[in-house]
Amino acid sequence: MNPLWFFEDVNLFKILCPHKFKEYKNSHDFDSYKKQDYIYFEEESSNKVFLIEKGKVKIGYYNEDGTEVIKAILSKGQLFGEKAILGEYKREEFAQSIDNLTSICPVSVDVMHDLMRKNETFSFRIYKFIGFKLQKLERRLQLLMFKDTKTRLLEFLNELGEEYGYNCKKTGDIVINHPYTQKDIASLIGTSRPTLNILINELKDEEIIEFNKKEIRIYKKIA
Repeated sequence: MNPLWFFEDVNLFKILCPHKFKEYKNSHDFDSYKKQDYIYFEEESSNKVFLIEKGKVKIGYYNEDGTEVIKAILSKGQLFGEKAILGEYKREEFAQSIDNLTSICPVSVDVMHDLMRKNETFSFRIYKFIGFKLQKLERRLQLLMFKDTKTRLLEFLNELGEEYGYNCKKTGDIVINHPYTQKDIASLIGTSRPTLNILINELKDEEIIEFNKKEIRIYKKIA
């Protein structure tokens, strides 16, 4: 697992949530959202970052023709809205709950900046995390623009293996326990659910993967 993804684990929540700091404890509450509720919209004022205590959140934007483009689907312990730290004035994307029991911990930009000023190492690691996340997003957008659907799926499975996978000592397979549904994956690689099912079945027939609701198992190294 890439060590930078420490920041997208529950440890990030433990580090940043204001409930861990006495000076904020009495004046801060978690925000609850149901499925399809928006946490923020495009063009909204950008003055907070958000940590997911539980549930899942979709990050995306709308093209000029109204088509929805999904940039990321995030789950427990993950951070979003982080460009506010860099001086973003208005949101360039929306954030929407896709779970009926989503709980969010908002952290004001002022609090974040204060914490970062007090801890240089912490500040460096946060900026490093943001840079890595932007690189990953740029890579995904390049795939959407220039690669065919099967290649996008294979690249996505590679990412899942790096972020969530572990090597099974007995078989040498890569086993991936991840938070995504097939609908999530279809949205992230820019395809339909039926097309995704066809591609998954092809990879199964080629004995490259095994795919079920609980895990993905990669039998062969994906080029």
